Amino acid sequence: MHICSELHFIPMADVIHELVNGQQRNDLSTQDRGLSYGHGVFETVKVVAGEPILIDEHLQRLISSCQRLKIPTDNLLQQLIADLDYLPYVDLGVVKIIVTAGVGGRGYQLPDDPRPSRIVQLFPFPHFPDNPSQQGIQARWCDIQLSSVPTLAGIKHLNRLEQVLARAEWSDPHIREGILLGSDQFIAEGTMSNIFIVKDNTLKTPDLSRYGVEGIMRNHIIKLAKQSDLSVSVLPLTKNDLLDADEVFFCNSLIEIWPLRKIAQQSFEVGAVTRSLQKALMAESYHRC
Repeated sequence: MHICSELHFIPMADVIHELVNGQQRNDLSTQDRGLSYGHGVFETVKVVAGEPILIDEHLQRLISSCQRLKIPTDNLLQQLIADLDYLPYVDLGVVKIIVTAGVGGRGYQLPDDPRPSRIVQLFPFPHFPDNPSQQGIQARWCDIQLSSVPTLAGIKHLNRLEQVLARAEWSDPHIREGILLGSDQFIAEGTMSNIFIVKDNTLKTPDLSRYGVEGIMRNHIIKLAKQSDLSVSVLPLTKNDLLDADEVFFCNSLIEIWPLRKIAQQSFEVGAVTRSLQKALMAESYHRC
């Protein structure tokens, strides 16, 4: 029986540009370990006026994550920079960078000479007509709980099944995000975001040493808060901590900050700390333009 060794993707209508291993193509070997085992990592980067925002931080996390997953990084940074330089100019867009452990035979053992695969895609920026950054959003508690795997904690790896199943728990378009707990019952993250609460003018965010993604925007917000002399704590947080908070917001590199307005029967106001951090991020955007 002849089996084709190449997987041909159906081109996505909204992909502006796509590179696979530095070439304009959209196919990948069916033996790629990213496909077989989720053995890889990815980054999602906002592009403003042709500039990938916080790209140094994204690439640093990607390289570090690859090293933790035993994916070789020799020349990888230089290759990715060359790929990014090849992308066309856009005023506003999204770059997705994927690095896998490359092609390997059947079985979990790494090949003797692993050669990573890299995919760089450019997408249009998503449109949010309801203006969630200003109006705030409604969220829900997710039923699925994140497994405690400290070895993988913080990494934005390709195995997102927990988040996929969590997002499948609701179809109500008014609910824009779901909150995941760990198996220890502490708050972890949103399905696509990190979480902050504000209590007594102190900014707090969950400890992610056992599960979750250590987001680039999460870390950037912590940095901005400290520069503004705002007290910041990284610690285990419970449902009650969130429900008792003065302010709550979600963040990631694309949405930046979305305030929480309602979860279950609990309502929140968009407070001064949230607005000040949004203004700080906006000021950075104007400076870039």
